[in-house]
Amino acid sequence: MQTRTLGQGLEVSALGLGCMGMSQSFPPIPERSDSIALIRAAVERGVTFFDTAQVYGPFDNEEILGEALERVREQVTIATKFGFELSTGVSTGTDSRPETIRSSVDDSLRRLRTDRIDLLYQHRVDPNVPIEDVAGTVKQLIEQGKVRHFGMSEAGVQNIRRAHAVQPVSALQSEYSLWWREPEDAILPTLEELGIGFVPFSPLGKGFLTGAINDETEFESGDFRNNIPRFTDPDARRANLAFVELVRTIAERKATTPAQVALAWVLAQKPWIVPIPGTTKLHRLQENLAALDLELTEDDLHEIEDAQLEAQGHRYLPQQQAMIDR
Repeated sequence: MQTRTLGQGLEVSALGLGCMGMSQSFPPIPERSDSIALIRAAVERGVTFFDTAQVYGPFDNEEILGEALERVREQVTIATKFGFELSTGVSTGTDSRPETIRSSVDDSLRRLRTDRIDLLYQHRVDPNVPIEDVAGTVKQLIEQGKVRHFGMSEAGVQNIRRAHAVQPVSALQSEYSLWWREPEDAILPTLEELGIGFVPFSPLGKGFLTGAINDETEFESGDFRNNIPRFTDPDARRANLAFVELVRTIAERKATTPAQVALAWVLAQKPWIVPIPGTTKLHRLQENLAALDLELTEDDLHEIEDAQLEAQGHRYLPQQQAMIDR
């Protein structure tokens, strides 16, 4: 397995596994035993980087990961997240108060069956808590040995800089793919300047770039794509099929799959980028991992750039977008 290094010397497999779909968002949700088996299959294939969060479920996802990885704990890197008020079991908004962070970490450690969290992200910037207080609290947790590395998710440039000045940030996790390239404007240059790694979620465009979704695809009840304008707007979905045709054309030429081309493109952007595609299926895991062996040539990359495609439709509803720090 190829490895890559995120900020502050955090070495992980070049492709991680996002585990959110094992407990929410992409029904049908698999049986717990099936998810545990898939995580262990990923370990057997060399994956060392696993992503979860308290809010996934909530709580179920961390428990699944904890059980799956307990026996190989020293071989893997576990990333989880804090930052939502979950005392009732349902998120009622952001909460990154120091006391909440500390209690959240203790709860995560118990669910993950471990004595330390390798990478702890603030899930969303909390507008009510100075980022310096958040970074300072994580710094204390690192000093106590409960956390190894500090991360942020969907944070903007100014908050990244302010947090990094208090406690060096090892990784930023945000959406990034062929059809969501906004991070290239200001985020990626800032990360490169500060030596912070980048962990893209949804590198396959929430499944769209695999070619398995078209303008007539209907999602199951409970699938969160039913609430995303980029999927619910028929005109946007139809227009965005141009991305699928582009990656499919390259895939056919290289005897590979559209998903592998889309992942290889993300991997080709910077050596400190580690995508975390999610899946609940073994054949998709194997397909994703095979992208590590696909090398896009300069001509391939130029072909993608020259297409000058721009995704249509918003990626979140207004209330969801309001939680994204910019």
